[in-house]
Amino acid sequence: MIRTFALIICLIIFTNLKAQTDEATIKKIYNTSLTNGKSYDWLNHLSNQIGSRLSGSLGAERAITYTKEELEKLGLDKVWLQPVMVPRWVRGAKEYAYIETIPGKTNTVNICALGGSVATPALGIKAKIVEVNNFEELATLGKETIEGKIVFYNRPMQADLISTFDAYGGCVNQRYKGAVEASKYGAVGIIVRSMNLRLDDLPHTGSMTYDDIPVEKRIPAAAISTKDAEVLSTMLELDKNIKLYFKQNCKQLADVQSYNVIGEITGSEFPNQYMVVGGHLDSWDLGDGSHDDGAGVVQSMEVLRLLKESGIKPKRSIRVVLFMNEENGLRGGNKYAEEAKQKNENHVFALESDAGGFTPRGFSFDCNDANFNQVLSWQQLFKPYLIHYFEKGGSGADVGPLKSEKNVLAGLRPDSQRYFDHHHASNDTFDAVNKRELELGAATMTALVYLFDKYGIK
Repeated sequence: MIRTFALIICLIIFTNLKAQTDEATIKKIYNTSLTNGKSYDWLNHLSNQIGSRLSGSLGAERAITYTKEELEKLGLDKVWLQPVMVPRWVRGAKEYAYIETIPGKTNTVNICALGGSVATPALGIKAKIVEVNNFEELATLGKETIEGKIVFYNRPMQADLISTFDAYGGCVNQRYKGAVEASKYGAVGIIVRSMNLRLDDLPHTGSMTYDDIPVEKRIPAAAISTKDAEVLSTMLELDKNIKLYFKQNCKQLADVQSYNVIGEITGSEFPNQYMVVGGHLDSWDLGDGSHDDGAGVVQSMEVLRLLKESGIKPKRSIRVVLFMNEENGLRGGNKYAEEAKQKNENHVFALESDAGGFTPRGFSFDCNDANFNQVLSWQQLFKPYLIHYFEKGGSGADVGPLKSEKNVLAGLRPDSQRYFDHHHASNDTFDAVNKRELELGAATMTALVYLFDKYGIK
């Protein structure tokens, strides 16, 4: 009986010591990030010295060179480039649009071409407008009503959803598939309300598809600012015969060679077990991509630096992967997973940051119950940093292809309320990122990587 009691006491002491050790290590990680961080300086260079990084662009090439050089300065065990072919779409001269009430009387509106769209004819397109909220309305109106007109998709993001990502998911199909659906009924072009919860003058771009529609039958697609979408909708209520003119000059060019940027700290005990942390290096071309996803890139780089600065020697191999072409193709993520499978690499964990550089709230996890219960046991370690959101759910687009039955995928979840004010728009710029919030996110990611490396997966 005495022996059993002694064992219980020893176990309690051991458990408390282990928790104290983790608390101290995590505190050191946060202290280092907040007092001696590199993420903000890296982002400053990416945003203000390089700028937008659309796949296949000069900006993307310069970002590859810069981040590779910075990873090499960290003294990692390996740094290399992984070749991947990516699409090259160019916007061309700035788009122009106006609403015409009667010949000669016009109101200019703010638009931008959707990524992957074809150009309008050289002189632009002018036609009557059909406003719809969904594809069902489109089908009900049919070819009789739509042929020869511009379809205006005006379904807003749902404001009463607390998760703005849920609100985005509820309306993004009109941007992505809107041209395909409108083409079925003879539309000559589409205009889509920007994916944005506030009213402003900034159109938001984003990817779209034509599926297998022949190039010569593709119709131009553009986003209109939320404020101008409201104006256009109101004017249509008063007069169904008004017209919209728009002109855009975008072009799809041949695929080009690009790269994922990869750095590694080789594991001391299990070097063939790989843990990935990453974000996507490409961005859209309207702003400088500071939130989407410059923040995720520099936070992921900072994870490896913070591990080294904190004196942590990982048991498993930790890789930072800066993925190319998430925005309009996901080729970087698919390429990384394809090569990992070919080499039979065992990826036990992958964490992605692609939700902006705002205050971290926690993580979502794609994993089995045993691993999720282990994560829940760590919640108290994050509580002093106000990190409370630990939920099952998605991870990230680039790490998604690594999913297996046994591994754990995770996504950093910052506060999302302001994210879509900047997402894919010209105000996604460095001045919109708060230094402290960015550094808190980097430390939060590092803490999770530390714990999974130390305790492994179930």
